Amino acid sequence: MTVNTPALCFRSKKILAPMVRVGTLPMRLLALDFGADIVYCEELIDIKMVQCKRVVNEVLETVDFVAPNERVVFRTCVRERDCVVFQMGSADAERALAVAKLVENDVAGIDINMGCPKEYSTKGGMGAALLSDPDKIECILSTLVKGICKPVTCKIRILPSLEDTISLVKRIEKTGVAAIAVHGRKKEERPQHPVHCEVIKAISEAVSIPVIANGGSHDFIKEYTDIEAFQQAAGASSVMIARAAMWNPSIFRREGLCPLKEVMQEYIKYAVRYDNHYTNTKYCLCQMLREQLETTEGKKLHAAQSTQEICEVFEMGGFYEETTAILEAKKASLKAKTQDEDEQMEDTDVIKMAVRFDKREYPPQITPKMYLLEWCRKAKHPQPVYETVQRPLDKLFCSVVTVAEQKYRSTLWDKSKKLAEQAAAIVCLRTLGLPEGKLNEGENHLINKRKRENQEFLNNKEHEDDLLVEASHKRAHFTEGASDSSSSEVPR
Repeated sequence: MTVNTPALCFRSKKILAPMVRVGTLPMRLLALDFGADIVYCEELIDIKMVQCKRVVNEVLETVDFVAPNERVVFRTCVRERDCVVFQMGSADAERALAVAKLVENDVAGIDINMGCPKEYSTKGGMGAALLSDPDKIECILSTLVKGICKPVTCKIRILPSLEDTISLVKRIEKTGVAAIAVHGRKKEERPQHPVHCEVIKAISEAVSIPVIANGGSHDFIKEYTDIEAFQQAAGASSVMIARAAMWNPSIFRREGLCPLKEVMQEYIKYAVRYDNHYTNTKYCLCQMLREQLETTEGKKLHAAQSTQEICEVFEMGGFYEETTAILEAKKASLKAKTQDEDEQMEDTDVIKMAVRFDKREYPPQITPKMYLLEWCRKAKHPQPVYETVQRPLDKLFCSVVTVAEQKYRSTLWDKSKKLAEQAAAIVCLRTLGLPEGKLNEGENHLINKRKRENQEFLNNKEHEDDLLVEASHKRAHFTEGASDSSSSEVPR
């Protein structure tokens, strides 16, 4: 079900630009605190996102999109839901739509990156590579506009000629996008090259949708008042800020820049509060320090190998300990509550037992699941059916096995699906008074069965080898005889 929220307006806005490794949750929240109207997340690739599952993190009070390897790819929270735009890298309309549908209830808009010139983006036909394929641009944007309820935007760079650029943005406008962000440089140009304000202005005059000017950090934006100057020079509806915000997010503050140390400490508070990975926190802080990286403080930051060490560099060790203690206590409380709810579940039809599977107690390649399957076959029951669930809070698994219309499960949760299924099988076997294959159970009929099967296989293999050898001898004898016969017929 799609959550209806007010449509995002892109006129007269000051916007945090999408920046790889920078635009994670702590930076987005800090930018909002200082006055940003809209924040874009870092570019996230559709192929990675489409594999993610949405998980409500009750401890952090966030919504996490988690990859199969348990890595959090995108984390967001209620605080930014009405002003965060999810930017993705994509070169496939259907995949882009699948990702958009996955996240649309948790964000305010969807953006397609069409301006990144870096190889990691362009090699898959994404980013600036899309600029040379207007048909694909039109297909992706049209599919998104028609397929989701949230506003869709895109971010481009300018093309070699003004005529081609204007032609492209008019085509983009027809797809129904809510706005277009324009980085005023060509894809081969870098930050040290002047931003082409005149091209952004021409684009603004050519289309009726909001145009967001980007690329002014080097030439224009050093403090808050410069934001408006850049907007006027580009004739744009709004301004998107990247590097100037990365260096000091208080660039969005109307009253002027805050001291850098205060800004960094506020960033660290969000990083700890939302369990940001220390390497990402460290990277962002290094971008803020810039020329101060060679100071004593900078060197200590560079050497830090954990969030706690980063906090100690900035005299925030007490904050770290207090915050992590609160989060741990909350996690323990939620875990206890979840366990109580599990015990109170009205599953009277499920036979339960507190057991775990320890493979050290079983012969190699022998498991309770194998024993249970073997028994079902002999008793002419349908094979066991396992239903396994994962608990969001601690990522543990519980499995229920159905055998002869009766359900069985362990009351203990396991760290993997396989272990949970083995535990359920043990509960069933013990309830029925059946052997489960443990080493201390004496003679193991499954091991004997496997030995017999292996011996039969070896016997058959030896028999096949004997037949092959015999056939080989016969062919050799026949060839030798034929050769002698042929030789006697040759005239001398």
